[in-house]
Amino acid sequence: MLSNGGCPKTMLSIKDALDAVEGRWKLLILFALAEKPKRFKQIAKEVQGITDKTLSKELKSLEANKLVLRTVYDTFPPTVEYAITSHGLSLEKVLDELHFWGLAHRKEVIGK
Repeated sequence: MLSNGGCPKTMLSIKDALDAVEGRWKLLILFALAEKPKRFKQIAKEVQGITDKTLSKELKSLEANKLVLRTVYDTFPPTVEYAITSHGLSLEKVLDELHFWGLAHRKEVIGK
């Protein structure tokens, strides 16, 4: 059962967490990076439906929240790679639970 225990700090921590991963794309981006570091176009290909502009914005936000690390390699043209950080990997249980909840939700609502 869900309970906030009447604690304002609990509500604040949930707000902070939601601010870090809010929106429809951030968790999908993190999931795409969970296996190994990837370049921008690789992420865009895996996260179907995201525009380059949105992906760029979301990666910057994830980087600001220390969930993703952006590495620029000294090549010509420059190679940029994105990797999930250890802080980002700490969301693994959340992603797993969201995955299982999504399967159950799909079955409950859609029946498939």
